[in-house]
Amino acid sequence: MNIFYPKLITAAFALLCVFSSVYAQGIKGVVRGANGEPLPYASIFLVGSKSGTSANSIGEYEIKLTSGTYALRIQNIGYVSQEKDVTVNDEWVKQDFSLKVQGYLLQEVRIGKGEKGDYANTIIRNAIARSKFHRLQYTDYQMKVYVKGTGELLKAPFFVKGKLKKEGVKLNEAYTSESVSLINFSQPDKVTEKVIAIRSTGEDSGVGSPSMFIAATFYKDKVANIISPLSRSAFNYYRFKYEGSFTEGNHIINKILVIPRSKGDNVFEGSIFIIEDEWAIHSVNLRTSVLGFPILVRQNFAEVAPLVWLPVNHQYDFSGNVLGFAGHYKYIAVCSQFKVTLNKELIAKAELMEDSKPVSSSAVELPVSNNAKLNRKQFRKMIDQAEKESLKQQRNPEIIKERAITTDSLARKRDSVYWTNERSVPLTIKEVQGYHRDDSLVIVDSMKKSLKDSTGVKKHKQFSPLNLVTGGYYKVSKPTSMKIDPTITQFYFNTVEGFNVNLSGELKYDFDSLKRSLSFAPVLRYGFSSHTLYSKATLNYQKENVGAITAFFLSGGQFVSQFNDEEPIHPLVNSITSLFARRNYMKLYEKTFLKAGYSYKPSAFFSMSVNAEWAKRSALTNQSDYSFFKPDSRDYTLNSPVNIEDPNTDFATHNAFIADIQLKYRPIQSYRTYNGKKIPLYERSPELLLNYKKGISGLLGSDVDFDQVELGVNHGFEAGLGSRLNFEVRGGTFLNSKQMYFMDYKHFDANRVFLASAKPAGTFRLLDYYYYSTNGSYITANVYYQIRKLLFTRIPEVRLAGLKENLFGNYLKTERSANYYELGYSLDNIFRIFRVEIATSFLDSHYKEFGYRIGIATMFKVTTK
Repeated sequence: MNIFYPKLITAAFALLCVFSSVYAQGIKGVVRGANGEPLPYASIFLVGSKSGTSANSIGEYEIKLTSGTYALRIQNIGYVSQEKDVTVNDEWVKQDFSLKVQGYLLQEVRIGKGEKGDYANTIIRNAIARSKFHRLQYTDYQMKVYVKGTGELLKAPFFVKGKLKKEGVKLNEAYTSESVSLINFSQPDKVTEKVIAIRSTGEDSGVGSPSMFIAATFYKDKVANIISPLSRSAFNYYRFKYEGSFTEGNHIINKILVIPRSKGDNVFEGSIFIIEDEWAIHSVNLRTSVLGFPILVRQNFAEVAPLVWLPVNHQYDFSGNVLGFAGHYKYIAVCSQFKVTLNKELIAKAELMEDSKPVSSSAVELPVSNNAKLNRKQFRKMIDQAEKESLKQQRNPEIIKERAITTDSLARKRDSVYWTNERSVPLTIKEVQGYHRDDSLVIVDSMKKSLKDSTGVKKHKQFSPLNLVTGGYYKVSKPTSMKIDPTITQFYFNTVEGFNVNLSGELKYDFDSLKRSLSFAPVLRYGFSSHTLYSKATLNYQKENVGAITAFFLSGGQFVSQFNDEEPIHPLVNSITSLFARRNYMKLYEKTFLKAGYSYKPSAFFSMSVNAEWAKRSALTNQSDYSFFKPDSRDYTLNSPVNIEDPNTDFATHNAFIADIQLKYRPIQSYRTYNGKKIPLYERSPELLLNYKKGISGLLGSDVDFDQVELGVNHGFEAGLGSRLNFEVRGGTFLNSKQMYFMDYKHFDANRVFLASAKPAGTFRLLDYYYYSTNGSYITANVYYQIRKLLFTRIPEVRLAGLKENLFGNYLKTERSANYYELGYSLDNIFRIFRVEIATSFLDSHYKEFGYRIGIATMFKVTTK
């Protein structure tokens, strides 16, 4: 042992020296402009290799290297690139750079035959003609990506500052996340990522996947739903101006000013740099906005394989303010260690030409005979054909886009030594302070989260009687959970029950990893004026197997129900309109029932449900005349709906047995995938609907006898730049209406209150809830059209603030009613949250009513059952 220990120490020391020689040396310094100011996020390349790095926000850079002599090229958009040989020995070499502002040579250029306007148009057309080739010239590639994201909260409302402080969030301090990943791209659009390391301040949640930034390409028609300057329709949305050229190595780089014809979301503004002859992107410096939030996008490209130019440095700056909060977030991504597999199908040489004369002498590999000369149209046609052939070879043509991400088990355990060696962009002092500030908070928070009881289950708060009022969530055991809904938010008023209170909750058991579950959800309700206690409960079983979802439910009890069983009037809204304005829109009846149902959804594009219900239905009358205000001119209406087809909607107590089946189907099926999970692309196909409802006479004493069938279609899709069209059409009839009660009529998605529906397409704004309900034939049509530029949005400042304008129209015709129309306008995304609508209704050609509605902005997708 005495001999062994000295040897071990000697070996360890030698190993330490080796690691020190590998990692504790390289080149570092500061990149400045000619005026001495630091240049943030300048790109640093190792000439002749596929690696590089980026400066940080104050111009500092460092690149770790073994001993040797390296040629460094420093590049920053708007500055003359600089190359310098630097020798590295056994320590860090300090090498600062000072870049001059780039001058541009305005050459005398000849506009090609058939070209119009600026020489920029010729360059952009050539680049557009080559864009698909640049996307298809490789079958796959791999790269290593370092991503750093740093955000600062600059301003917050005074009433939340205390809460933020308690959560450890401070103003004007850096919150940083870093990650190192290996990214693989395969044609046509498959990205897989393995996260090697993650580090972040605050909670140990890691950084978002960098693949969301590097997977998008300006060679496609859209980049994150924004029109690319190299889109096939680019000239419809942009004007281009040639600003000159400069030489970098053996390449001539053209600077093209990108000018949107209409500023706002969905378009870029700034500069794109195109390499002469190759017509590839050299770099981009563009600005855009999403919902009014400004975004800066900068990319530097490098030749990572022969004639293959890919972005190696990305910078994304996000900023904005909403509801008193203001802040900014910056992402920097550095891509290196490229391994590119060229597309061997592109094997023959060709020359890109003008319609009659060549504009390029560079040879590219194309699937045509040797020395063929093609104009742009022929070139595009040939590449389109190559793309079609490639798509035919896809294993699953329904998969449009694939994304997968895995995380190394050690990703969150990398120590500071690892990050010192792997970090591509140096941390600023502010970012270092942020890490020191939050490391201790992460440890404390992790300890709190790891506290477990003797059974190995994480501790949760104990039940308290107060939770019946405030609500709560409890973990009874590992597979069993219990939820109590807050009773304080379920205290309502209606004229039938007066003030009423609801107590509800759910007990749920998960059999195996959430694939099978059984839940029991009881509800108790008491009306203080009707002095009636109601109760009901639902037992639900759900199973998911290879994407197919099967569910059964059984429910029953004695409860109140709206005549429209889709419950268009929320109890809270009815409480407000009743207590403040004496408008009791909600009409109720009592139902003692037992209902069972089965649903099957084998895919996201087809679903079927079958339900059967037996019910004893009884009429209810008003029991309360209370309201906060009592204008002499307004009394509460009776609890009987008013209808043009049935002058008396009162009914005697009766039994009803009703069965129904509903089918939904989308004929065009396509997906994107994330970690193997299919995510449907509904925008590519309309949804077809079929509903059939049958009232069965005599069964279990049933007093109803009717047959109703309904067909429908709905769809939503982009209708131009920044515009979207949603529509829904439904039509139906009662094949048999021998014995029906008013709750069995067809009711429509109406509205009489000031709040707009969360479903803008498919709902009426001013229609009475029950006036047009029918037991005959009917048709409805609803259209909602979001337009990028209409009235106020013609003003660029309004578009840049993220406001949207919409037009909508609704139509209803029943067998016994006149044609009912609604036309309206809405201003959307006000303060990023609200939507204001105005609407006018007509009966045939006669004006009926004008009204306004306030709702949630359509950017918030609200899912209803």
